[in-house]
Amino acid sequence: MRTDDFDYELPSGLIAQHPAHPRDACRLLVLDRASGQIDHGTFRDVLDYLHPGDVLVVNETRVLPARLRGAKDETGGAIEVLLLRKEYGDTWECLVRPGRRLKPGARVSFGDGELTGLVVDVVEDSGARLIQFTTASGSFIDAVHRLGEMPLPPYITEPLRDPAEYQTVYATDEHSVAAPTAGLHFTEDLLEAVQHAGVHLATVELDVGLDTFRPVAEDDPARHVIHTEHYRVPEVTARAVNDARARGDRVIAVGTTSVRALESAYNEQTGLVEAAEGATDLFILPGFSFGVVDALLTNFHVPRSTLLMMVSAFAGRDLVMRAYELAREERYRFLSFGDAMLIV
Repeated sequence: MRTDDFDYELPSGLIAQHPAHPRDACRLLVLDRASGQIDHGTFRDVLDYLHPGDVLVVNETRVLPARLRGAKDETGGAIEVLLLRKEYGDTWECLVRPGRRLKPGARVSFGDGELTGLVVDVVEDSGARLIQFTTASGSFIDAVHRLGEMPLPPYITEPLRDPAEYQTVYATDEHSVAAPTAGLHFTEDLLEAVQHAGVHLATVELDVGLDTFRPVAEDDPARHVIHTEHYRVPEVTARAVNDARARGDRVIAVGTTSVRALESAYNEQTGLVEAAEGATDLFILPGFSFGVVDALLTNFHVPRSTLLMMVSAFAGRDLVMRAYELAREERYRFLSFGDAMLIV
């Protein structure tokens, strides 16, 4: 297995710049793993593929407006800071551009001094900085909400019409620097219809980081180091999933982040999902044995990415790449704001 096995040509014209309106009007490609059959519809047709008793698991994390634009105190030069993860207190691991010469002890400011940051360390394996933030008044998170911008992926070059476009309708606590994009297709009305059809809705949290979307640089994907992300599977979700599996009903994960959370909480010895919270570095490659997930709702992913590798592990690399080829021929919209795929 080589990283090149998960490469494909993605024309820039197929990269969606805005979500469909309404959200559930996007297209849906349905891939049957057993038969290889591929069907086409719109996302609201997902109701036709859900059965009473199924458990639909969504990642309810919310995106923080984590991009801050400021200036270096020493030179006044423009700087951009992207909050990656909270380390302790108001100290965060951050990506900084341009940041190559930003040493510990350097100071940066945002919003005319409303928020300041002190570089306290360099993260050796990634080049990121640990920055300790101080506010002139109020809380750090309040300042981020006043000054920050949504951290859209670099392939989305057009501005958001509304910041809510990059949040799921069920998002709760803000912990992520990227959206769990498979969930962006759901509307409140569609979720209500799903539950009215006898499908149980369950939630997990996985704080989505930028490394989730980065292409793999190693020729051998097994040598790629995937960074840890915080996840939580609450007791009520573990119970709903285990009950469904005991009944013979399906567990349907909305997005690869929900898959990582569920499979991280799976106990191979007991065959059960356990309530759990912590850090996961689970890297799912072809050959992985799924213990929990029976079906997957996902988007079309970046070439050579860990996400495409996970989808290939779930449905088989050859079948997934054939579906991607057909999606390109049919002019599906790709990546975060693009169309969806249901794998059953």
